[in-house]
Amino acid sequence: MADREAIYDFIEADNPRAALELDEQFSRRADQLMRHPMAGRPGRVPSTRELVIRPNYVLIYDMDGETVRILRVLHAARQWPPATEE
Repeated sequence: MADREAIYDFIEADNPRAALELDEQFSRRADQLMRHPMAGRPGRVPSTRELVIRPNYVLIYDMDGETVRILRVLHAARQWPPATEE
């Protein structure tokens, strides 16, 4: 996933250990969603949910039946949903 790789690369430049710990936390929380898909809050985009990973990171996902699909992993400073062009 491009979001996750970009976050990892950015943090790794200054602190490789912190990058690895955050990436592992992303994995653990995504695994938890498999067992508890309603753990996140209703998303800002219809039909999505959002799980706060840390105060600054949000995992955006949706569900198709019993399948959880991770759509984005974003820093809270990023605009979500993206601005629409008129």
